[in-house]
Amino acid sequence: MRAVFTVIIVAGIGLLGATNAQTAELTTLLARIHSVGKEGKGNADAARAWRELVKEGPDALMEILTSLDDASPTAANWLRSAIDAIAEKTQLAGKPLPAAKFEAFVRETRHSGQARRLAYEWLVKTDATAAGRLLPGMLNDPGAELRREAVELVLKDAHKLFDKDDKPGAIAAYKKALESARDIDQIQLIEKRFKKMGVEFDLTAHLGFITRWMIAGPFDNTQGKGYHTEFPPDKGVDLKAVYTGKDKKEVRWQEFVTTQPLGVVDFKKPIGALQGALAYAYTAVNSEKEQRVEIRCASGPAVRIYLNGKEIYTREEYHHGVELDQHIAPGVLKEGRNEILVKVCNNELKEDKDEPWAFQLRICDALGTPVRIAVVTGKR
Repeated sequence: MRAVFTVIIVAGIGLLGATNAQTAELTTLLARIHSVGKEGKGNADAARAWRELVKEGPDALMEILTSLDDASPTAANWLRSAIDAIAEKTQLAGKPLPAAKFEAFVRETRHSGQARRLAYEWLVKTDATAAGRLLPGMLNDPGAELRREAVELVLKDAHKLFDKDDKPGAIAAYKKALESARDIDQIQLIEKRFKKMGVEFDLTAHLGFITRWMIAGPFDNTQGKGYHTEFPPDKGVDLKAVYTGKDKKEVRWQEFVTTQPLGVVDFKKPIGALQGALAYAYTAVNSEKEQRVEIRCASGPAVRIYLNGKEIYTREEYHHGVELDQHIAPGVLKEGRNEILVKVCNNELKEDKDEPWAFQLRICDALGTPVRIAVVTGKR
């Protein structure tokens, strides 16, 4: 009797342990993919883990989607391709995908935007009614990936009204889309339609670009040495100070208000067209509360960004093109006054003499919504 009882217990452990063993194996495979590093580090092991992960089949889909929440960009590429491979193989085999689980995952906003977007894409391939059911409720989604799709739906209705010459209806629809839109291409499209309908709209203000600055320069950046040199402004801003700048010329802070679209600050206007030079732009803003923000900047030349005296972003690269929000520096605005300093350096290559010596900057939340601030530059 004792021997029989022992066999039953061991068999039970085997039955119960099957699921646990599978779960442990899946966790191990995901960890191996998460361990992949930059410049190909760990790629060989990630490839082996990827092949084993795909063999796990559709039962592993939700675990893989969840693991995207905290995946690095490199690991995310492996995970996304694993999901696609599993889903495609499942469909080719004529088996159903877990549509209900996909939809529940999409609705759960605690998951990352990229993961929810991927689940949504496979959901709509499985259920043609899903888009019409989900998107209207996603205009204020915390994930930009799905919010864009919801805005696109409203824009489609707005375009129809615009084409029918229903001006009041079109204006109302475009305003509805504008409230939720965060992608620049969608917002610029709305701006163009507003312009055609005679609606006043300040794109620069809407996107929250800072246009009032104090400028100091030029300082020397021949052979890029100024980027790594601590000039007085790097250590602290004194708006009454007089500095020795490039070619030993006297440099003072001067107020500059840009009128260029999207808040572009062109140093050639207040300082002149120079090469091998650097300049500083300083502004101060009041925040109603302490809040986490993203200081988003665009600049063709090399750039450093300081918040309240602390460097929060640096990129020493020249002539890499300019894209909106290309430099994103996470930071925390304290309640009250906050100081922002931007150091922009150009070089002296003759063939690049027409390269813009400029930048633009705005302060947003993680979604790209401008935060509420008051510019108090120059005021103490």
